[in-house]
Amino acid sequence: MTNEQREQLLFDCLPKGDHREQVLIDAMRYSLEAGGKRVRPRLVYEFAALCGGSDEAAAPFACAVEMIHTYSLIHDDLPCMDDDDMRRGKPSNHKVFGEDIALLAGDALLTLAFETLTSDKAAALSGDKACRLAANTLARYAGVTGMVGGQVIDLKNENTNAPLEVLREMDEKKTACLIQAACELGCIAANATEERRRAAAKYGECIGVAFQIQDDILDCTSSDEELGKPVGSDAENSKSTYVSLLGIEKCRELVDSLTREATDALSAFDADTTSLHDFALALARRTN
Repeated sequence: MTNEQREQLLFDCLPKGDHREQVLIDAMRYSLEAGGKRVRPRLVYEFAALCGGSDEAAAPFACAVEMIHTYSLIHDDLPCMDDDDMRRGKPSNHKVFGEDIALLAGDALLTLAFETLTSDKAAALSGDKACRLAANTLARYAGVTGMVGGQVIDLKNENTNAPLEVLREMDEKKTACLIQAACELGCIAANATEERRRAAAKYGECIGVAFQIQDDILDCTSSDEELGKPVGSDAENSKSTYVSLLGIEKCRELVDSLTREATDALSAFDADTTSLHDFALALARRTN
């Protein structure tokens, strides 16, 4: 399946035709179309293939996790949260559609994710048991003890000098959890063993934390144009970050160490893991 086909499957999940609530659907599409790196859906497809599964079976799971990620970005940018005007080089959702519609667009993407994950089509491709397991897994990683919980830790530690252990827990939940979910969902779509699911989760955890540390580095070293969003916002908000606690050089060493842990976890798989190995390295070296 080509990247274009994968993208089209994502947009095909949105309601068709004319609706009285069309502005809501337009807002959902606006943020989905903003693109980004598609890290999470790519990981679903990669791990499904690694475990002998098909793109077709992985597609509903990949679409679901990207919807969750997109909803979280819409909400993160709201004035009550990070209050960011730009996202991926475009005005944030609430700057285009208003705070009320942006909030509801995030809510709608969240619920659409689970509708997609548990649809008849998904069940026909992966089986009812896999769909139930996928829904439970995604809910756990995205919910109160996962991504949403991480956001709360972030909010509660603004304007404070949070210690490193708090920062690590926050980043594991806020950023790494959804990446872990994507890796596990790929395995679930292919009905892989629990051992391989655990290995995939370890890979996801390590690249997820490394991804966030690299984000902190770029927030200090990049520009608005390169990053597609305002830089320096962490310092302006007096947020404790890896860079503020450890310095840039130590952070770069930590990114390299986590990337090695991630690639080591791939030894649990018999198939060729070159693509995932290279992917981890590319995330660690990204500049935007």
